[in-house]
Amino acid sequence: MEVNPKLGIALVGLGRYSEGQLGPALKETQHCYLAGVVSGDAAKRGKWKSKYDLRDANLYDYQNFDAIKDNPAIEIVYVVLPNAMHAEYVIRAAEAGKHVICEKPMATSVADCHRMIDACNAAGVKLSVGYRLHFDPYNQEVMRLGQQEIFGPVTKVLADDSMNIEKHEWRLEGPLAGGGPLMNNGIYCVQAALYITGELPVAVRAEFFPVTNPSRFSTVEEGIGWSMEFPSGKKALCESSYVKDGNLIRVEAAQGWFELEPAYEYKGLKGRTSEGPIEFPTINQQAAQMDDFALCVKNNTTSKVPGEMGLRDVEILMAIYESARTGERVELNMDAYKTLIEV
Repeated sequence: MEVNPKLGIALVGLGRYSEGQLGPALKETQHCYLAGVVSGDAAKRGKWKSKYDLRDANLYDYQNFDAIKDNPAIEIVYVVLPNAMHAEYVIRAAEAGKHVICEKPMATSVADCHRMIDACNAAGVKLSVGYRLHFDPYNQEVMRLGQQEIFGPVTKVLADDSMNIEKHEWRLEGPLAGGGPLMNNGIYCVQAALYITGELPVAVRAEFFPVTNPSRFSTVEEGIGWSMEFPSGKKALCESSYVKDGNLIRVEAAQGWFELEPAYEYKGLKGRTSEGPIEFPTINQQAAQMDDFALCVKNNTTSKVPGEMGLRDVEILMAIYESARTGERVELNMDAYKTLIEV
């Protein structure tokens, strides 16, 4: 029997992101393919079986998920569940001997992030976080412009990632989401500030926005704004909300500026600088992200978006929440993460 040179991936959770983005992306990947799915909904499993020509043996529910350890066709598990479920299924996947991609945010607590990393290390499997924008040419370009000081030293980063949620979904349920727009959208602003400045924050200050719809936002924040201070004196001013649209990265530097708007979408990104437009061909971000991880597994190399980066970011998110709750400036010690700035 011929061995498939592509690595088999199983998607755990068949919600909008899997259906609209990851499944289609796995038709474009060069180093991995969709081998299986995990869902508690038999109808969904049947739909995916037909659409992607999946074998019955590669369809799992949440009760028999651990049996995946006996399935050599599946080498990577991609956890695409509500945030509070990430830790359980990353740990179970690791204990089954599978390499793991976990959607962002990595978990709803720093303690869970540590548990996930420890489980993967103990099992000898790789762990990556679904930070697709590290593979997007527009975001790679603003990394370059900022870190290489193409327009001189960066002085300020402005970042807004917001969306208007009008219907109830799990992202509005605190126990499942672990928080509101900061966890779901704001994490992209945190990421952008770090990979543009090339620095780690030393302090944050935050405040919750006034609630305009108490019935909808009873267990998560409606909106939040925060600032991040960096050792060089650079600052990032960020916000995220569930009652408006926002999709901006703007960077001010000593000799010019550059920006992306939209900055965080799956496609259709647009950029410009004080000297002209930023233009790149459109790519499938998810395909690039999953191919990169498959190559890491094949070549036994480390992902540039590892579990430790997910831990770092959750630590920052928790500090932002602490500042918003207390009204105080919260200092951070990021010394453990000095190797996690991508250049």
